[in-house]
Amino acid sequence: MNFERARFNMVEQQIRPWDVLDMDVLDLLMTVKREEFVPPAHKTLAFADVEIPIGCGQTMLKPVIEGRILQALPLKRSDSVLEIGTGSGYFAALLAARTDWVRSVEIEPELAKFATDNLNRAGVENVIVEEGDAARGWSGRAPYDVIVVTGGLPMVPQSLLDQLKVGGRMFAFVGEAPVMEGRLITRVSEDQYQTEDVFETVVPMLKNAQRKDEFRF
Repeated sequence: MNFERARFNMVEQQIRPWDVLDMDVLDLLMTVKREEFVPPAHKTLAFADVEIPIGCGQTMLKPVIEGRILQALPLKRSDSVLEIGTGSGYFAALLAARTDWVRSVEIEPELAKFATDNLNRAGVENVIVEEGDAARGWSGRAPYDVIVVTGGLPMVPQSLLDQLKVGGRMFAFVGEAPVMEGRLITRVSEDQYQTEDVFETVVPMLKNAQRKDEFRF
């Protein structure tokens, strides 16, 4: 398989037509080698417009979704990033290529190891993968400039919003099937947030995501 030709076709025939026009994002998707993060049995699907299974009932996001997230989050070299749901480690590698450091939290031990191995093999040194449940945030190095939640959330917990710096941006998939919103949330002050629904899609629900009917005493 000609991976470079397949990568070019992915960018030009899938991602660009889905209104991902930021050249920095397109260059990034051409640079970070997606096939290095795909399970060997599915390597021929590395650039296909599908959710590739990676084990533990989880899948990689489609390339078009990855491109839209990156375009919605103008990343800066000085940014600190929290990623919730590491999966294969590919999206963490994309984030890390444009930011200072990424802390990525994965609830499945098998996937945490898979992602760590992939990142190490790819020579990505500014990602720390931790095993745990970050559905309500991960306070270790909070607050963060950027938070990305790679699974669906019926609602965004306040505890997660609180871990954004003022001026920080969060991308999350909010809602439930059959329609979820790819939502950009910007913290504009200590107690104010601006939201923008960027596109509609459906992704698997984040494990242990807080439901709307949950409440605390």
